[in-house]
Amino acid sequence: MTTSVDRRALNRALLARQMLLRRHAMTAVEAIEHLVGMQSQAPNPPHIGLWSRLDGFGFDDLTAPMTDRRVLRIVLMRGTLHLVSARDALMLRPLTQPILDNHLRSPRGAGLTGVPGAAAHARKILEDAPRSDKELRALLAEHRPDADATDLVWAVRLSLPLVQVPPRGIWGASGVAKHTTLEAWLDGHPVPEPSVDEMVLRYLGAFGPATVQDVQQWSGLTRLGEVVERHRSGLRAFRDEEGRTLYDLPDAPRPDPDTPAPVRFVPDFDNLLLSHADRARIISEEHRRRVFTVNGIIRATYLVDGFVHGMWKIGKVRGGVELRIFPFAPVPAREREALAEEGARLLAAAHPAAKTRTVEFEPPDPG
Repeated sequence: MTTSVDRRALNRALLARQMLLRRHAMTAVEAIEHLVGMQSQAPNPPHIGLWSRLDGFGFDDLTAPMTDRRVLRIVLMRGTLHLVSARDALMLRPLTQPILDNHLRSPRGAGLTGVPGAAAHARKILEDAPRSDKELRALLAEHRPDADATDLVWAVRLSLPLVQVPPRGIWGASGVAKHTTLEAWLDGHPVPEPSVDEMVLRYLGAFGPATVQDVQQWSGLTRLGEVVERHRSGLRAFRDEEGRTLYDLPDAPRPDPDTPAPVRFVPDFDNLLLSHADRARIISEEHRRRVFTVNGIIRATYLVDGFVHGMWKIGKVRGGVELRIFPFAPVPAREREALAEEGARLLAAAHPAAKTRTVEFEPPDPG
């Protein structure tokens, strides 16, 4: 039996799965696993994403899990950098290698020769000690003086499972990104069996109900309809307003569409906006074009009544920090007050030592 579902129902289901209807009492590691990773193209956004989702999350709560290697940053879904648990890194990395192989088959990779040998050499270098791209480039140039070292580093990063090691990714830390291999970083960690079926079902748990195209958009993989078909008898089917078939885990939360949704600040690159082929359940196409820039930046947004209503940015000002809110339309007084209060809490959590913390609203810009 197929049940009809409208955009607002999909919105509330997504917010529930993404832990944005209420803050949850769980650890950062548990939340990261529930979300099947958090996109981490920049090191700081996952901290804000966890703060918006977890009760009592402190911005230093990721320090210990990263330094003791329970969570790490590695290229996975869509060929993008993600913050994931150690288990998920080991399980998902082999499944997402085809995405990187496709890049190697691009025109840039077609002219490269000796990539397997360069990758094997790079593995030894990186497992001896984490290296920056600059350091790796110099060492590969010595090994292969006949080749373009920049292209070789590019090919190595696509060929090997590389972890971006701390302090990169720790709140307040800085420094050049350095990498080692996943195997070296998690030496001795139990290696789970890669399972595309588990990956798809966990996606539904974190982002459903969803179409096959949605899960392919999130993962960057193709031919996942075969996986859904294998599990179809155990899934619930829905039909959206466009006539598309969506699938979901039978016992996953699907709140009433009229469930109140609090204002929330969503960081740059958050998977909330990136994990469906049709994003209308969370952001309009008009607003998506403003949030998604031509150079691949996904700007930070805020939610009012569960949908994206504008953008925000934190910057340093003399003696303190300031959160600036950029609405797409006039903000009613009650929502404005809620955003100001939530913004003040965010600044206090992210920058407790700042002498001043202010929240400012820019004039509405309908675009």
